[in-house]
Amino acid sequence: MIEPLTCGVPHVPNHVELAHGGGGRKMRHLLESVILPAFDNRLTEAKHDSVVLPIGNERIAYTTDGYVISPMFFPGGDIGKLAIFGTVNDLAAAGAIPKWLSVSFILEEGLPLSELERVVRSMKDAACVARVDIVTGDTKVVDRGKGDGLYVTTSGLGMVPAGVDVRPARVRAGDAVLVTGDIGRHGVAVLSVRKGLAFESPVESDCAPLADMVQALVGGGIDVHCARDATRGGLAAVLLEIASTARVEITVEEDAIPVDPSVAAACELLGLDVLHVANEGRMAVFVSESDASTALDILRGLAVSRNAALIGRVAPDGRAGAVSLRTRFGPERAIDLPAGEPLPRIC
Repeated sequence: MIEPLTCGVPHVPNHVELAHGGGGRKMRHLLESVILPAFDNRLTEAKHDSVVLPIGNERIAYTTDGYVISPMFFPGGDIGKLAIFGTVNDLAAAGAIPKWLSVSFILEEGLPLSELERVVRSMKDAACVARVDIVTGDTKVVDRGKGDGLYVTTSGLGMVPAGVDVRPARVRAGDAVLVTGDIGRHGVAVLSVRKGLAFESPVESDCAPLADMVQALVGGGIDVHCARDATRGGLAAVLLEIASTARVEITVEEDAIPVDPSVAAACELLGLDVLHVANEGRMAVFVSESDASTALDILRGLAVSRNAALIGRVAPDGRAGAVSLRTRFGPERAIDLPAGEPLPRIC
């Protein structure tokens, strides 16, 4: 048991990864053919990052996630910061206010104590920034060569305010699709270290907590139909999962999607589609068309989402589960998941 790391202010994080697909078709097939059938119930049918549970007159969001990123330290973050903010963001995607986290460490024999201390300090700092408490946990050690340094598993709990209902099934025809900032930073930052690349303009991960951002929308009177942080599999995976769950077609505009020039150049160099590159501080948000302008104003007024953009809409009479990209040259192309996992060990 690890001692609780707390900054004294409760707050929530985490999600049910069973409902959240991977970055490619093979992962989706694994989930749908093996894992989900074994645990199928009315709660996992929600297919969201967190499950919302009724407890008396209250509703809590609950989530869990594992982090195996390689390398452990990358520009803009590390595995500890990633674990805290990733869990917080999964709770935020359900409209919850994050409150409490648990943390489990799998340590490889021989891991330098200095590296563990650095990760733990980073987690404590991140928890304070996100205003959550780490209240319980566990530590295990595996043989040298069996653990790749350090793996982290987190779970989180958050409170869902009355009247808030954020889930994929609420997406409907005519909804506006917003993205809360430029995409692809996290994946490129990690790959720059992994592959020993140096860019003219250094790229840092967008790793950040997003719960306050979602609550700013709710507090501003925005009825957020759905929100999802675009992590493994990038924006493309998120849009495809939501389109499939809501049985709608989503159309997005290539020119409207914000991408930093350095990220775009790196993706071109590496042969990556930026739509499939992971993010750790960006969300896709679905709101009614009438709320889109106000929602954008709220998002652009926050540091974490100042580059928010309206990138598309839910088609009125589309193909269920389809996502189309209108290219800058005019024609549309279908967006699909890659056949494999394009960026393994990215989170």
